[in-house]
Amino acid sequence: MTEPVTAGTKAAGKSGAAGKSERPGRTRLVAGPGLLLVWLYSVMSVGAVSRSVYEIAVRFDTAPLAHSLSAVAAVVYAFITYTLVRGGETARRAALVCCAAELAGVLIVGTWTVLEPSAFPDSTVWSAYGMGYVFIPVLLPVTGMLWLRRSRGTGPAEA
Repeated sequence: MTEPVTAGTKAAGKSGAAGKSERPGRTRLVAGPGLLLVWLYSVMSVGAVSRSVYEIAVRFDTAPLAHSLSAVAAVVYAFITYTLVRGGETARRAALVCCAAELAGVLIVGTWTVLEPSAFPDSTVWSAYGMGYVFIPVLLPVTGMLWLRRSRGTGPAEA
């Protein structure tokens, strides 16, 4: 008979009902609001990858900076999605750094596109602070950083 999986059994590395063992000390980031963050980052990853692949393949010569920035956004979104799913303290810190870099990128590119629209003949994911994406690009890293700071130092079953 297997015992129920609790924070104590997970921390001790014992296997749960499904027969899978939880790594000791693994911070769970995909719980509660973290699950919504993973979903949103996944959607943004797919959107940014699709957009950048199309733009680079078909229209790169019209606005190379804008299309390259869309590709950078896609990589950032995909990496943050991966780190949130992976969990653990190292992944949490990496995601926190990437969210801060993402926020800086959104603020810099957003301000640049508002002050000098002619610099970007085509928009990017981060243009006008993500207005084309209902401002999700500026809200997501802030929400992500708040969640990642809140999940710091929690046990494997808590987050």
